[in-house]
Amino acid sequence: MRLVAFRKRLYNVENLRGEKRKETGKMRFRPCIDIHNGKVKQIVGGSLKDQGNQASENFVSEQDASYYAQLYEEQGITGGHVILLNKKGTEFYEETKRQALLALSTYPGGLQVGGGIDAENACEFLTAGASHVIVTSYVFRDGHVFYENLDKLVTTVGKQRLTLDLSCRKWDGKYYIVTDRWQKFTDEEVTEELLHHLSEYCDEFLIHAVDVEGKASGVETELVELLAKMKDFPVTYAGGVGSFEDLELLKKLGNNHVDVTIGSALDLFGGKMKFEDVLAVCRR
Repeated sequence: MRLVAFRKRLYNVENLRGEKRKETGKMRFRPCIDIHNGKVKQIVGGSLKDQGNQASENFVSEQDASYYAQLYEEQGITGGHVILLNKKGTEFYEETKRQALLALSTYPGGLQVGGGIDAENACEFLTAGASHVIVTSYVFRDGHVFYENLDKLVTTVGKQRLTLDLSCRKWDGKYYIVTDRWQKFTDEEVTEELLHHLSEYCDEFLIHAVDVEGKASGVETELVELLAKMKDFPVTYAGGVGSFEDLELLKKLGNNHVDVTIGSALDLFGGKMKFEDVLAVCRR
């Protein structure tokens, strides 16, 4: 029944996906709604700990997730990311999930969702209103891509509804994909070859530069230059943007087609970069 309901919703979200694809050659702003312990937050990327549900916080919102979903809808922004930052089965997971579902139902078809997604629960989130599910940990095992699970996801939701999160950290001068809320290194290096190969299985990539995530201290320029080589495939970069100078640099290094997510530096989350001005830079 869930799969039937999900397929019925595909028609409703397809128009939004079409709108998303119309603007080519422009960096798009892809907003975020990060949820931890049932609250919309901005955290320092490498600080998440499953034990005790701990994280270093930059911002804790007094608004619920639907507030941000409605704001993004009013601005006509699609492709935002709702991220559940609590592990399934932990104390705050159900409240975090409730907030995520609230955001999806507020803006059906306009938001993606990630955090603990697998082939068993993906359709629940899609039926709730997500345009895509965002997946990392489920498709990795023993440090490598686990193609059996990746194939399950593609069969269950379709390539066109899958975003792969290849968030990474730097080790010995190279970027390696990290899983389990960015706590565990894999052996998979982010390379142009890997990106082209995995693009056959999904519709988009989301890539957090975890070492600078939440620090608003500047972007990972080498990573952005690598992502810019994916000229005809949607890639969203997140991490380190703390000023309009950083945003302009990202736009330049990404050849104006690497999309961007900004969290802690945005005025919506207590930062100094005005939301409206960020949209203006991305849209010009």
